[in-house]
Amino acid sequence: MAKYLMAIDAGTGSVRAVLFDLEGNQLGCSQQEWEHAENPRYPGSMDFDWVHNWDLARSCIRDVITETGINPAEIGAVSTTCMREGIVLYDKDGNEIWACANVDARANDEVAELIHTYPGLEKELYLESGQSYALDALPRLLWVKNKLPEIYEKIDRIGMFNDWLIYKLTGILAVEPSNGSTTGLMDLKTRTWDPSILERCGLKSSIFPPVQESGTIAGTVTANAALQTGLTEGTLVVVGGGDAQLGCIGVGAVDANDAAIFGGSFWQYEYNTDRADTDPQCRVRVNCHAVKNIWQYEALAFKPGLVMRWFRDGFCQLEKQIAENSGCDVYDLMNREAEKIPAGCYGMMCTFSDVMNFINWKHAAPTFTNFQLDPAHFNRYTFYRAILENTALVTKGHMELVQESTGHMPSEVIFASGASKSPLWSQILADVLGIPVKVPAVKEATALGAALIAGYGAGIYPDISAAAKKLVKIDHTYLPNIENHKVYCEMYLQWKKLYAAQLALVNEGLTTPMWTAPGI
Repeated sequence: MAKYLMAIDAGTGSVRAVLFDLEGNQLGCSQQEWEHAENPRYPGSMDFDWVHNWDLARSCIRDVITETGINPAEIGAVSTTCMREGIVLYDKDGNEIWACANVDARANDEVAELIHTYPGLEKELYLESGQSYALDALPRLLWVKNKLPEIYEKIDRIGMFNDWLIYKLTGILAVEPSNGSTTGLMDLKTRTWDPSILERCGLKSSIFPPVQESGTIAGTVTANAALQTGLTEGTLVVVGGGDAQLGCIGVGAVDANDAAIFGGSFWQYEYNTDRADTDPQCRVRVNCHAVKNIWQYEALAFKPGLVMRWFRDGFCQLEKQIAENSGCDVYDLMNREAEKIPAGCYGMMCTFSDVMNFINWKHAAPTFTNFQLDPAHFNRYTFYRAILENTALVTKGHMELVQESTGHMPSEVIFASGASKSPLWSQILADVLGIPVKVPAVKEATALGAALIAGYGAGIYPDISAAAKKLVKIDHTYLPNIENHKVYCEMYLQWKKLYAAQLALVNEGLTTPMWTAPGI
């Protein structure tokens, strides 16, 4: 009898195996950090080492079984999730021959080539696929053709990392739409491959494996995989999905008009819709959800979590020392002081990530501005709070962007991942957005989403939406402070003008952008 469900999560910085019981309680987790090395010959590259990384993945599976002491025969099903955009290429014998991680940026020349050779094609493809050249697989495949022609000639299939994990477990290769749609090679409406996209760019179009929706049974654990992982031969393996989509399932954002924000190194705003439409101005990404017949508008804020880490390490050595000596969290110390700063930081603002413009994605240089030489009001905690407010302002811009495309604004939003652990950041987000912000109790939302999908595929949960609503528990709801909301609404209008001015400095070559999409 099934007692457990397992999720295997191939993230950007690590891989892990997480074990849950059937009530959604996490019983154990084994994690291994990994890196995606840059090939010095190709600046911006992020090579994926499929041999070493499979060794890490299978050791995580074996370790979590050992550490929890469970009987692996009682695992009802396994599913997988991963960073999106990373791709694996296979030859006709099913061997991996090339792979890159999610934000691999080596294909600058190829983006420029596509824009020059096929003017207007990027917008045409976006309207069909919901993707732009910034993150999709098209420029990378062209790069392989141009730079590694001997590899290109051998390409027989393309897949994503979650599908690669299933392939290693079952010997069956298929791609599901939630992650497959991020390649830019799928038709949003049909949720399947569109070979004409590659044909229009002079690339071979016979490289597509079958498509299986998330939650369907992919196969069972083979004898060889059982030997390598400690799983029981014959265990069901269920098609998973991309990390953001399964994260949404893991926090209960499963139905049309549900919305979630994931605050990590990058911030993602996800808005569910039952229509496969796109933004006429190509500003926001649209993906397939891991729930059938649901799609997601997705807006990304670049590097808020990394900005926080930079500020902590660059300016808060005292707090780091106090935290180390007292055993508390350094961010808790910083939050305690930043909470004393009034909303709006006395008029000071900063620019880091811009509101998303998917087809022409460029960020201003990192900047703090409009502060006075007054240490009583403008100290490191003011600057720290300004970073928190800035990220919330970007999120407000993303909500308005999606509202322009869909005609809908959510009445509440779920806030998850690392940033949601900060009560101050959660409250600022509620104050800026002017709607309730709900923080779920689960800290491993993506893994829980994968486990839920596994249980659905195995027949343990009859309905994804009902199961998510049953298993997901809200830890705290932050209600907006109306007076602070008024301050932030005025501040947002000023911030948009400020950002446009800072971006103009980048365009004039006077400052260096924080990030620019390939080919821009």
